[in-house]
Parts: sequence; C-alpha cells; structure tokens
Amino acid sequence: MHKIRDILRLHAEHHLTGRQIAQSLGLSHSTVLSVLHRVEALGLPWPLPEELDDAGLEARLYPPTPGRFLRRSELAWEAIHRELRRKGVTLRLLWQEYRRDHPEDIAPGTPRGAAAASRRACAVPCAGTHSPA
Repeated sequence: MHKIRDILRLHAEHHLTGRQIAQSLGLSHSTVLSVLHRVEALGLPWPLPEELDDAGLEARLYPPTPGRFLRRSELAWEAIHRELRRKGVTLRLLWQEYRRDHPEDIAPGTPRGAAAASRRACAVPCAGTHSPA
C-alpha cells in the first residue's frame, strides 16, 4: 500500500479521524484503522525514521504469515475427479479424508470452490461438467 505514510501523516500532523483520512485518500475506513492499529502495535514513531523506506514499512506492518500454503496445482485433480465418479463418493468425503491425512497443510479455501476452479482447468472430462445439447 503506497498510502501508509499519508495515513500516518494525516493522523499525526493534522489530527484527522480515521473516517476523514479514509475520505481524503479514497480508502475504506477499515483499511485506515487497520494501518493505524498496526503502527500503534509496533510502536513506530512519527515522523518515521528516514532509513525506513516504503517497502520496509510495508514489510514491518504486513509480515508474511507463517506456515506452508498449499497451492492448488499440488493437488491431484484428475485423481479427485476420478474418485468423484464412484458411487457414494462426495466432495465433502474427499475433503474430510484429505484433512485427516494432511493436518499440517493449510487448505485452499473450501473444497467446493477449489473443485470448481479445477474443473475449469482440468484437461480430462470432469464429473459435474455440463454441455448443452
């Protein structure tokens, strides 16, 4: 976000409220409050140190989240769609089995949304696709 310094300047020097800052910079009120809360939690002074550039400021306010994120490309979508063709197999059942077998992974959202994305990118005919006659 390129407006972090502007948010801080308007708050510290002009004593504007979060709503006034949001309106003047064209941001949402929640975004402005989020930045102000993060800066307060870090205890950053105003004016900011000169050696702290925009990239460094953003990195301090928004550090990378820990953990391994599972990319959808890592999932075996062809195998998933093959399993879904079997009688009695549902996406929820496959999802529960996956979560049981991979508790360390942070899953890519809901199974339904991930499966819909895979159907669009799947090279083999996928269960659940519909072609108008």
